[in-house]
Amino acid sequence: MSWKIIEKYRRLLAGEEGISTRGWGGKLTVCLVYPNRYAVGMSNLGLQTVHAQLNAYPDVVCERAFLPDPDDLKEYEKSRTPLLSLESQRPLTDFHIIAFSVSFESDYLNMPAIFRLAGIPPLSAERSDSFPLVMAGGAALFLNPEPVADFLDLVCIGEAEPLLPSLLDLLRSGSGEGRGELLGRAARLPGVYVPSLHEVEYDGLRIGARRAVNDAPLLVERQWSRHLDRHATTSEILTPQTEFADMYLIELSRGCPRGCRFCAAGFIYHPYRQRSLEEIKSQVRKGLRERHKLGLVGAAVSDFRGIGELCRFILQEGGKVSVSSLRLDQLDGEMIAVLKASGHKTVALAPEGGSQRLRDLVKKDITEDQILAACDLLIGSDILNLKLYFIIGLPTETMADLEELVSLVEKIRTRVIAAAKANRRLGEVVLSVNPFVPKPFTPFQWCGMEDMKSLEQKAKYLHQAFNRLSNVRLQMESPREAYLQALLSRGDRRLAALLLKADEMGSWKRAAKALQLDTDTWVHRSIPLDETLPWDFIAGGSRERLVGEYRLAFAGEP
Repeated sequence: MSWKIIEKYRRLLAGEEGISTRGWGGKLTVCLVYPNRYAVGMSNLGLQTVHAQLNAYPDVVCERAFLPDPDDLKEYEKSRTPLLSLESQRPLTDFHIIAFSVSFESDYLNMPAIFRLAGIPPLSAERSDSFPLVMAGGAALFLNPEPVADFLDLVCIGEAEPLLPSLLDLLRSGSGEGRGELLGRAARLPGVYVPSLHEVEYDGLRIGARRAVNDAPLLVERQWSRHLDRHATTSEILTPQTEFADMYLIELSRGCPRGCRFCAAGFIYHPYRQRSLEEIKSQVRKGLRERHKLGLVGAAVSDFRGIGELCRFILQEGGKVSVSSLRLDQLDGEMIAVLKASGHKTVALAPEGGSQRLRDLVKKDITEDQILAACDLLIGSDILNLKLYFIIGLPTETMADLEELVSLVEKIRTRVIAAAKANRRLGEVVLSVNPFVPKPFTPFQWCGMEDMKSLEQKAKYLHQAFNRLSNVRLQMESPREAYLQALLSRGDRRLAALLLKADEMGSWKRAAKALQLDTDTWVHRSIPLDETLPWDFIAGGSRERLVGEYRLAFAGEP
């Protein structure tokens, strides 16, 4: 056991606000694992919410564990210390349950390392009853859990609030029975998926057949909370070691009423729901006792009914407002005044498509005139730093669409420079450009990702176009990173072998080559509308709606 790691964990705990340790006696013990670094995990509101919900039960103890930082990883391996929980510094094997919280598919790559460091066989079929039960939840899992299905005893499909009570009842009552019997009962709970009770046959890259065994249901219904006001989703643990160290986060709503065809959040969190204004005001009062700045969280913050009144209330109470991005067509003078009063020097907007044709294709429902009007409004209010989000590689995109993107940015830049000169201040346009990744449960789930060579040519074109422009800075996600995300978004159970090999070899590319996996076909293939998808066992969205939106998007396209 490494005292160096134990002392570091104790220092982290000493720097946290809102955490309390609990005794283990006679309680169900859960280690909530975020398969990334502490700073990343503790910036995740979902992890904090589930941690608080589990610890709200008097007979449950929930602690946390994270992927070690590089220096800690060396110390773990050098000292042969098994992976420890943060709160009590106990090995993960001491817990009854290990619960992964996974928001992003790329973190699937880190799960084998967690098992290896903990001394737990990664494949569920290889674990005896002496090992903890391994479960998982989070947005990545209720998009497509299949790449990691072979690692997990059970998966929570949907939101924690409606899922946890019945699942915890089962886990607490089933402590004396074998794992097989317990999982058989769990599979009949709403929203619980037991991968070992689903058998899949493959026909080449396609799914040939899928069947449920031992009376498990073939379809698992995604669960969603109908009463958000009953469960606050706010910062529960505050720590200086995160991206949001200076603010208290409050979730306003879930889902998005817009239905952009590329965006999973609007579909997997459907229907759109928002908390009551009075409940949010109550959370604001609590939050302002902890931090001066409040971060308002939601896929559609500016669509929140009463957003103006809420922001005025926060200012009146002596707080400041922070939002990640705003809808272009919901921006008004009152909102800008709030942002200025809160010290915002940069505002983020998301045109997404560089051309009007592409914005119509993805159902963004905004025009170039609206984009420029929003920028004029901000610039006229002396907010001269703008961050613009764009996607390249959208289905049917051509170089003409990219030329329109460049032209749009040039128009915005001209406005920023003119205002900056008049005000004798610097202004900047930051472009965040990401390759399109097809996501499950969206109308574009059947579309293949554009090939790497083409994306790299487009990236080169944008770099050349913007490098010659002062006051413009381009930030671009690597097409290779987007490729990996697409692979894990669209893959099936056969990717478990790739993840294990990648942990062994230190590279998923070398692992794919060693296993002779044709990852290109998974990523780039356009899928027929009538083909069975790896995630089709998840019920809760309307396939007919997705097919209808897909056909509307490409109606009239060559």
